[in-house]
Amino acid sequence: MMAGRLSKQAGLLAALTAIPFLCLAQQKYQTIPLVAAADWRQVDAELLPLSAVSKYGGEPVIEQEYGVKALELRTYQLGKIRTQVVVEPAPDATAAYGLLTFYLTPSMRPEGGIKLAYGDADGALMARGKNFIRFLRGKDSPLSRNDYQALLIFVGGTKPSANALGNLPAALPTKNLVPESEKYLLGLEAAKRVLPSFRTDLLGFEQGAEVQLGQYQTGKGLSTLMTISYPTPQIARVRFGALTSFLGLNQDRAGDSIYGRRRGSFVFLVLGAGNAQTATLLMDQLRVAQGVSWDERYPSDRSFTLQLIQMILAILILSAFLIAACILAGIIFFLSRRLAARFFPDWQWGHPDEDQLIRLNLKM
Repeated sequence: MMAGRLSKQAGLLAALTAIPFLCLAQQKYQTIPLVAAADWRQVDAELLPLSAVSKYGGEPVIEQEYGVKALELRTYQLGKIRTQVVVEPAPDATAAYGLLTFYLTPSMRPEGGIKLAYGDADGALMARGKNFIRFLRGKDSPLSRNDYQALLIFVGGTKPSANALGNLPAALPTKNLVPESEKYLLGLEAAKRVLPSFRTDLLGFEQGAEVQLGQYQTGKGLSTLMTISYPTPQIARVRFGALTSFLGLNQDRAGDSIYGRRRGSFVFLVLGAGNAQTATLLMDQLRVAQGVSWDERYPSDRSFTLQLIQMILAILILSAFLIAACILAGIIFFLSRRLAARFFPDWQWGHPDEDQLIRLNLKM
């Protein structure tokens, strides 16, 4: 009996011990990238003209279209190893993101755990707020993978701020989208490089057009889905009419066919679809919602708390200025009457009302 009891207790204990392991076996594990801590530090910074970008893989005419006016060449050091980083300040987060997409090549891959950062053996590209950043790295670089990724995080962090992300254009539909093929274009020269066989002069960049495009796998080939946003629906209507007239939209011409439609201030185009059905399926993935927003993000890098403090200080300064102006006006008023009474005794301005004698000049 004692042996039977012991065997039952041992079986129960074994079953209870096995429960945690069974639960762990059913869990889905997630890989969390870990970057070894590296003591990176900035040791030098140099301002360069826009023309110098050609030394680091850029094109001045492209950077100029995206609003870049100058560069900053920074040098970072880890032990005895030095590496350079080129920072290009753009007017806003959208322009910096556009530069990132323009220079993104098929050989580049996302840097693990770092948003809006792509790299290959030659270096890395990153968009952070208003800055487009180039990380220079040769194929014979002595840096390890972990040390290089630590440099990326040291310079730009793991992701942009929420304010910068909120101001970026909405991503294209991801179904059948070719990885790293998305481009955001703000000028004619950039559009010519990305779309060499397309009439880019019809897009209307001079009227505020912004173009977002990506390549999609359709059957055995590739199609290009393009969205063009304009400041107003009226401009979009005129531009869509010009595209229809000069390109012959929505006409079946095999591989040369271009299909399109307009929705509000947006124009959608599909290149290389081959037939209307494929083009329609691509364009049906896009949705346009119109509305009025009263809480649009203010285009500033300052936090809401700092902006509130600055507004309160501005109100206090304005109040102090108005009070000082009132006091100064009172002093000037008082002194003017005293001076008038002293130097111009016959002038009524210098004498109070109670000192004046009213004469009626009545005659009997």
